[in-house]
Amino acid sequence: MITYQDLQAIGENDSAKIDFVRKVINTHQSSDLYRTAVTAYKYDARQNVTILQYQKTITTVTGQIVPDKYSPNHKVVSNFFDRFVIQQTQFLLGNGVTWNEPSTEESLGEDFDTRLQKAGKDALIGGVAFGFWNLDHLEVFKVTEFAPLWDEENGSLRAGVRWWQVDPSKPLRATLYEEDGYTDYIWDANSSNGRVLNAKKSYIVNIVTSEIDGMQIMDGENYPSFPIVPMWGNPQHQSEIVGLQEGIDAYDMIKNGFENDLDNAQLYWIVRGAGGMDDADLAQFLQRLKMTKAAAPMDGQDVEAVTVNIPYEAREKLLDRIKADLYDDYMALDIKEIASGAATATQIRAAYEPMNAKADQFEYCVIDFVQGILALAGIEDAPTFTRSMLVNTSEEVTTVLQAASYLPDDYITQKILTILGDGDQADDLLKQMAADELSRASEIDETQDEDVDE
Repeated sequence: MITYQDLQAIGENDSAKIDFVRKVINTHQSSDLYRTAVTAYKYDARQNVTILQYQKTITTVTGQIVPDKYSPNHKVVSNFFDRFVIQQTQFLLGNGVTWNEPSTEESLGEDFDTRLQKAGKDALIGGVAFGFWNLDHLEVFKVTEFAPLWDEENGSLRAGVRWWQVDPSKPLRATLYEEDGYTDYIWDANSSNGRVLNAKKSYIVNIVTSEIDGMQIMDGENYPSFPIVPMWGNPQHQSEIVGLQEGIDAYDMIKNGFENDLDNAQLYWIVRGAGGMDDADLAQFLQRLKMTKAAAPMDGQDVEAVTVNIPYEAREKLLDRIKADLYDDYMALDIKEIASGAATATQIRAAYEPMNAKADQFEYCVIDFVQGILALAGIEDAPTFTRSMLVNTSEEVTTVLQAASYLPDDYITQKILTILGDGDQADDLLKQMAADELSRASEIDETQDEDVDE
């Protein structure tokens, strides 16, 4: 592992830093964290590597193992991992962040909620994601494109390298982020010799504009600390694919094996009186049979088709078992459990309890990340999250109305609108209700005054 102290030991030698940046990238790409993240992103993109790389084989009469080119080899992949990650991300972050101060949302930028969702998903997939506070907005780096440099003394993130290359035949670009600024580097295609593309710049540039001189860069400044904050996906600091991949692979293998058997129809031919036929003759006979759909045995031969019942019940039960185990292991919610009937509010809450417990740990990681971004932006506030859950609307509204006599009207209105999915309109509706109430009170006063005059 290369650390922040290794960067400090180099100093400001450009040539040494160029070699150092390339070494950081290579070392990071060989790490377990990076390799696991690459695999996890493939599963998230429905490119399940185990089933896609699987090659069926057969054993010849001589005992040689060769690729099976004669029987079906379907490679249908499941989508468990992407579904689980999306469910966990949207469950906690789908409704955005709620702030104590209205000005916070404006200061962080209108797309902060969507960027936070991206960071959350990347953290779950790769184990960690990195948020760069770029003056007035958040940028998110994946662990597959950003190599962190941790401090040996306290474990904090003190520097890092982000790199990208659109194609091996194109140049490699990299940016070294440090506490006092960032430097851009470039390596030409198929070359180990790099150079400084842009010298070190400050993160914040102060610009003055005048009618005479136009726009001028006066000076630059940096943040009080390193402007990139890590977001971990879980307290274990590892990808959520760990411990889950094997179950997904088993499901895919069994499912595809089942489909291959069905497609092959488990049909066998017995050719009697074929002692003089070798393997090539039998293969030619079967090929002609498939094309003409008719058997033409020679004199003294007899052909008989034999079908074998495919054992499907055990496979179906095993697939159901593996699927249930995957949901249990990830602590995810199988919506079919509560969508098949009119589930009560208690049953719905019970079904969500494992996901709530998992989201609690994820929320701690998200809050630490957001507080780090707030500190960089100079904002004092505390984030809260409203989890996205299905509810029995009728039962929930009835429960709230039963307690209406003990609670303020504003609270009852807010609660009911939230249950109905219109919580963002509560403030406007409460203002309208207050205005209508004031208008009715004014009309009553005017009527009373007219009665007194008469």
